[in-house]
Order: sequence, then structure tokens, then C-alpha cells
Amino acid sequence: MDYQVEHPEFGTIRYVTNNRAKRIIITVKPDYIRVTRPSGQLLKNAQHFLEEKIGWIRGQKRKMNLNVQKSRELPKIQKKNARRILNQRLNELAKFHDFHYNRVSIRNQKTRWGSCSSKNNISLNKKILYLPPELIDYVLLHELVHTKIKNHGKEFWRELDKMVPKSKKVDKRLQNYQHCLI
Repeated sequence: MDYQVEHPEFGTIRYVTNNRAKRIIITVKPDYIRVTRPSGQLLKNAQHFLEEKIGWIRGQKRKMNLNVQKSRELPKIQKKNARRILNQRLNELAKFHDFHYNRVSIRNQKTRWGSCSSKNNISLNKKILYLPPELIDYVLLHELVHTKIKNHGKEFWRELDKMVPKSKKVDKRLQNYQHCLI
């Protein structure tokens, strides 16, 4: 971590330099705000950018607090049950659409619904079970498509659209369930 400061309204602000960053990015977390800047960018510029985005940050904090409240109302999901249900559905979809993957792991993540490694190991968040059935299938198919296409380029979305029409619009619907990830 490069630099950390306490903000009177928002609490901890962490300024981080990232060699791969192409622009300044603000990430609002429940406990802190992270400001990521490219290595060539001055800290002063990142601080100025944060000040310009105060209104946006307030809105994000309000959403975050609402999401935290909503998340407390969700029932607990047993990992064992999640493993059984998600493995079964992933297997059905893989067979039906002729996808092949290696291992599946079920996790309890705070930022992702799932991921697919370069070795075609699929990691799924047990919280997927909070989603409606069509979004569960969308997340599983999204990861299965990554077994063939390892990026989110046009080819990836074209392939996913074959199974989930208008997949980018479906993907946006996941934003309505951000409270499930907390």
C-alpha cells in the first residue's frame, strides 16, 4: 500500500499504485475506499480525482449501506448443499452444450460470482444460490464459455449469446444482486 489517510466523512482512504492500471479508479468498500492509480500518475492527481468524485462516492456509500442491510436478511447457505446443487447444474449445462472443465470449487467470495482458470478449473461462489434460476444458469454458462474463450472479447459474448440471448443485458441484471455478495 502506498498511502493511507483518514477522511472526515468516509473514514479510511487507501491510495494504491498499480503498474497495470491505465487510469485512476475509485473502489468503494464497506470498510474503506481504495483509489488505484497508474504508476506514472502523481498521488496529488489521485487525491484531486477523489475530491471531484465526492458526490458519486456518497451515492455509492448509500448503496453499500443498503446492500449491507439487505445482506443481513439473507438466509445462510450451507457449503455442502451449494456444492451438490451447483455441481449438478453445472454438469447438466456442460453436457447439454458440450463443454469440458476440470475441477469445481465452491467458495464464499465477496466480489465475484465465479471464475475459470487457465486450466479450466471453475470456481463458483456459493452465494449464486441467492440468484433467480435464469441468473444461476447465466453465471454457470458464463464460466463454461471461459473454458473455450479466456477473455471478455466480442467472440466470448457471441458464444455466450448462443445459449443466453442478449447476454450482456442479462449480465447487467446481476448488479441488482450485489447485496448478496457482501
